[in-house]
Amino acid sequence: MKKLAKSPWMLHYDASSCNGCDIEVLACTTPKYDIERFGIINTGDPFQADILLITGGVNSQCEGVVRQLYEQMPNPKVVVAVGICACTGGVFKDCYNIKGGIDTVIPVDVYVPGCAARPQAIIDGVVKALEILEDKRSHYTEEKEEEKKEEG
Repeated sequence: MKKLAKSPWMLHYDASSCNGCDIEVLACTTPKYDIERFGIINTGDPFQADILLITGGVNSQCEGVVRQLYEQMPNPKVVVAVGICACTGGVFKDCYNIKGGIDTVIPVDVYVPGCAARPQAIIDGVVKALEILEDKRSHYTEEKEEEKKEEG
């Protein structure tokens, strides 16, 4: 992993999970796993977030919230689906109110399967998300520079 230009901020949202994956996400912030060693800063503000980490499948009640959180995040952004429910709908995918995984509503960059996903797997997924974020940042910067050249 290369050195990041700035510490990425991560927003965690529980779409409709059983909270098993949420407990494991919280475990990632403890000294035992220490996700902050990668420069990750946990935030509750989508306007400041670079990474959206979602647990649970999408149901009819949270679909709009998930879409709104994604749209409020500044570009470039990365989405990490944690747990089999967030990836595919999981054991609840055949329920009447579950629409499926997170990718039925917003684009997902990294999938972390598991029921519940292990902290090591979550951290691995976030590290992959950091690499994708840096790649998106470099492309985003290049696009902005090209737009400035075309304007002036």
